[in-house]
Amino acid sequence: MSNSNSSAISNGLRYLEDRGWTELIDSRWTIDVREELERSGLGLAENEIIEICNVAIVPKPDWNTKERLGITNWPTRQDQINTSIKYNAFSEHTLQLIDNYINEILNGRTNIDRFNIPEHAGLCTAGAPLIGAYIVCNYARRSLEPSRNATESQASSPANWDIDAKQEELVQQWAEAKRLWFPHAEQLITNTFGPKIAEGAEAKVYYKGGCTSVVKARTSIYSTFGKALEAIVLHNTLFPETQMSVIGFTRDSDGLFRCVLTQPYIGCKRLATKAEIDEMVATKGFRDNYSGKGVNYIGERLYLEDMHPANVFVDILTNKPTCIDCIVKFINK
Repeated sequence: MSNSNSSAISNGLRYLEDRGWTELIDSRWTIDVREELERSGLGLAENEIIEICNVAIVPKPDWNTKERLGITNWPTRQDQINTSIKYNAFSEHTLQLIDNYINEILNGRTNIDRFNIPEHAGLCTAGAPLIGAYIVCNYARRSLEPSRNATESQASSPANWDIDAKQEELVQQWAEAKRLWFPHAEQLITNTFGPKIAEGAEAKVYYKGGCTSVVKARTSIYSTFGKALEAIVLHNTLFPETQMSVIGFTRDSDGLFRCVLTQPYIGCKRLATKAEIDEMVATKGFRDNYSGKGVNYIGERLYLEDMHPANVFVDILTNKPTCIDCIVKFINK
């Protein structure tokens, strides 16, 4: 609602918070909230009251309540969070809304439309920090999109680098508020998880002998940070034996924004051959795309790339080719 006054929205949210209205449950989503705001003396316009209600109150009320309020496009969890970030930044209430959404996803009570059911399992195994960051990324992207009232000349989509910069900025703010930001990650990881044992274009890998997991500081080689988070989800879906679990975020000495994550340690008997890689990905619904080099595969829904032998080991325990890392993304962007 482009004509809303941001200070009026903030004042309205604080008014409700002072009166205990920010812990509402479905049964209290009634016209009483709107009447409370109307008699608050804050001089709120109708569209401002609706925006305040969108963020202050849990969605999914009963049908009769919807009828009384006359709102047809009921706010989703993401809508609530978007409004709260817009007007309240990462306040306690915003953080609680994000946590509530994360918990509903982890408990199987709701989902994110972008992912199908198997991919939701990959999302959950990636951990609450990734889910929260992805929710923030969705707001960042949407905040840059042209408004519905924009003229045709104003309606061009934002560039990927603008989306990426905004996503990194807001994820850092959220991570700092949630104490998931590691300002000196390299030293912390080395002290806690062991020395760096490998480094590639995408990740620095740390490992302490005898541990069952490695720690990676993984940067984005995707067009936006949100797509880099999607790639972790999709990796977990395709390769659950080497699932990645995000534990925090950092921007280290090389200046790159990175996810800090854990992943099972795989003992390398040898590097996989192209034939072994072809066979492995075929069982997952992929075929060689066009290069014939075993690095570009295509499925019904996903692209799978970077599947060269340095990223696919023959596991010393299972004697099977095991994907450690890859590039994976949706065909339909």
